[in-house]
Amino acid sequence: MSKKVQVSKEIAGRTLTLTTGQLAKQASGSILLQYGDTSLFIASQTGPSRPGTDFFPLTIDYRERFAAAGKFPGGFLKREGRPTQREILTCRLTDRPLRPLFPKTFRDEVQVMINVMSCDGENDPDVWAITGGSAALGVAPLPFQGPIAGVRVGMIDDEFILFPTVEQMKESDLDLVMAGSKESVLMIEGFGDQIPEDQMVDALMFGHEAVIEICKMQSELFKKANIEPFEYEAPAENPWLSTVEKEFSGKIKEARQNTKKVERSAATKAVRDAAIEKYFPGEETELEDGRTLADLKEAFYQTDLKVCRSLTMSGKRLDGRGTDELRQIDCEVDLLPVVHGSALFTRGETQSLATVVLGTVRDEQRVDGLFDEINQSFYLHYNFPSFSVGECRPIRGPGRREIGHGALAERSVAPVLPKKEAFPYTIRIISDILESNGSSSMASVCSATLGLMAAGVPISQPVAGISVGVIKEGDDYVLLTDIIGDEDHFGDMDFKVAGSQKGITGIQLDLKIDGINEEIIRKTLEQAKIARRELLRTMLSTIRRPRPELPDSAPRIVTTKINPEKIGLVIGPSGKTIRAIQESTGAQIDIVDDGTITISGDNKEVCSGALAHIEALTEEIKVGRIYSGTVSSIKDFGAFVEIAPGKDGLLHISELSDGFVKSVADVVKVGEAIDVKVIAVDDQNRVKLSRKAVLAEQGLTDSEDESDDDDDDDYDGEEE
Repeated sequence: MSKKVQVSKEIAGRTLTLTTGQLAKQASGSILLQYGDTSLFIASQTGPSRPGTDFFPLTIDYRERFAAAGKFPGGFLKREGRPTQREILTCRLTDRPLRPLFPKTFRDEVQVMINVMSCDGENDPDVWAITGGSAALGVAPLPFQGPIAGVRVGMIDDEFILFPTVEQMKESDLDLVMAGSKESVLMIEGFGDQIPEDQMVDALMFGHEAVIEICKMQSELFKKANIEPFEYEAPAENPWLSTVEKEFSGKIKEARQNTKKVERSAATKAVRDAAIEKYFPGEETELEDGRTLADLKEAFYQTDLKVCRSLTMSGKRLDGRGTDELRQIDCEVDLLPVVHGSALFTRGETQSLATVVLGTVRDEQRVDGLFDEINQSFYLHYNFPSFSVGECRPIRGPGRREIGHGALAERSVAPVLPKKEAFPYTIRIISDILESNGSSSMASVCSATLGLMAAGVPISQPVAGISVGVIKEGDDYVLLTDIIGDEDHFGDMDFKVAGSQKGITGIQLDLKIDGINEEIIRKTLEQAKIARRELLRTMLSTIRRPRPELPDSAPRIVTTKINPEKIGLVIGPSGKTIRAIQESTGAQIDIVDDGTITISGDNKEVCSGALAHIEALTEEIKVGRIYSGTVSSIKDFGAFVEIAPGKDGLLHISELSDGFVKSVADVVKVGEAIDVKVIAVDDQNRVKLSRKAVLAEQGLTDSEDESDDDDDDDYDGEEE
């Protein structure tokens, strides 16, 4: 395409512009998307399928360049490296609604590359990757059944906000990203502060109105660019399909009705192996009529899928449960010594072991990107080892799935954590999946909640998570509470919902079909609510509420806030003062620019000692208060007394005693400890002290002692 084509429309008070035909003309499709002053360039590219590929190889790559915000990458290498967690999560967010809109038999390579070219600091580019990806696929010669669009919905004071700005999101009780077509919803990922189910659906419907408008924009772009619908020819029916259905569907049905995952899989595999042995007893892979072993395996998979779906639609779940029935739940806390909290959550054949560790401000995770650098004081890491599903695979670092599941559980738990001011700890949770058969991310939410309560973290409400699936045939459908792995694999939906008794904290929808309607969404959330409350009752029977005290192994932390102008006083020249406090008390002290001081130590006594030092350094000198000070120097007109670290006051000679004073040195000496009263602080913060006022308040006098000394002096003179 060589002709530039552009469409624009005002969305939520800002202009959205889609442009094609100007950039990357050798790509299969390309789009320049601009919203406000945030812009993304999206290119789609297709290529032939690799031999033996039995899945749709779609790759989404989203990157945020620091230059887009006028910044340089940190570190030694001034070039972006591997994708950040935020970029990986955005890739997943974009992939999930796009993938179901290709024919199930399509196997060509497809790449969608999304680069953030400019960021105005006001409009977050992540959600626009979905719309840009849809538009780039729509102008390419691909069987893409779009368009779709992605929107973000916030909520401030119970008012929904479409595409909230970065600043508005800081005040929002809801962060909801959804994608859909003109007719239905395709993907949901949202987090909120215990949002009621009805309000969450209302937010989705509010967002879907904008989805429809943006989809119409894309259709207008395709029409102006003369994009013809791609004619896709589906492959011929598998030559083995009718044979396998006739001979083996009954055996598959029998094998699939087993409550144990391993036994169910083994029985099904035995039927498959028998089919292969019957038609391919030797090493040959192709029969004389052209039918191949690969075709037989694919036909068996299609028959297996059809049998499982048919069983479920008839009301017979693979493990024998009712459609709204939870699996067996078992909970246990305090499994591990030394760590600050631990919990084991088991739901059927899915098991998560949570480990909780509490740290100080120095353990916070620093996160840099297009926007301001932040310090993250809560993070949840999710591990999915291959043994959890009875497999051997190479041991590598966390993949996209692990990062995505960890982030989902983390953000689902975060709304119930105590405020930083009340609980100044850094919290790390590790969820190790020891066994998996469906919805391990929601099991992580449950184990994390139990672990936090066992560690004594004062969460506001316990949180649990559950996944609901759907099998849909035409207009008929059945919802399945607490889906197992096979139901996720053969089904059409994985709808994860986490929350407390009050409402939803996290929600994620993945589909394999081209969308669901409002009715299914409402029924799913209601079914998930019932299951969540049942889960919470079981969890709370194990540990009723957060422990009243932190474990002995956890550090102790106290915070205080001082006048920012006095930060230098606490730090001292070249850090001398703060180092001295830390060395003398054994505490760790951290100061931020707003005057907040965090003190951590092994026990309360350590923290209290350091706090006393800091309070003495920074407290305001109060008129009328008596201080115990030390004489730091003597002058003819009086003495200077240090009444607080680094703070001296003048004790004038007239305020030294209630009697006559010839010389200051006759009453006090350098280094002597004396009690003095503050009688004035002038506008230059100079302090005036009085010893005489202290004597008066205490009913003491030293005038007689002073006169006796004078008499002694006179007497000695006469004797001489």
